[in-house]
Amino acid sequence: MKTITTLLFLTIAITAFGQTTDTMKEFDPNFSHTVFFWLKNPDSQADRTAFVTSLKKFLDNSAYAKTKFIGTPPKASRDVVDGSFTYSLILSFDSAEAQQAYQDEAPHKVFIKESEALWEKVIVYDSQGI
Repeated sequence: MKTITTLLFLTIAITAFGQTTDTMKEFDPNFSHTVFFWLKNPDSQADRTAFVTSLKKFLDNSAYAKTKFIGTPPKASRDVVDGSFTYSLILSFDSAEAQQAYQDEAPHKVFIKESEALWEKVIVYDSQGI
C-alpha cells in the first residue's frame, strides 16, 4: 500500500509540475544567439523593469526563437568570468535562416525601438553547431 501511495504521489507531482510536450523547450544545437546588454543606468529599477518587460513581450511574440533565456551576472568567483553586463539573452534557432527571420520580425523591431535608449552597449555572439 505504501508503494502504491508513493507511486501515485510521484505521478501526480510529475503531471502537475513536470514538463509536457506542449511546454518543453529544448536547446536547438543548430544555431545559438547570445546577447549581452549593458544598461545606461543599471541601478535604476524603473529602467530595469522597462527593459525586462519589453524583452519578455518580444520573446513571447517571437515566432522563431526556440529556447529563450534571460539572465543577470552571478557573483563571479573566478577571474575569467565577465560579470560587467546588466542582462544576457541566450536563444536557439533551428537554422541561421530562422535567426535572420527573427532579426527581421516585427516584435524584435518593436523591442529595439522601445529599449535602445536604455542601453549603452550591446554585444552579440552567434554560433552554429558543429
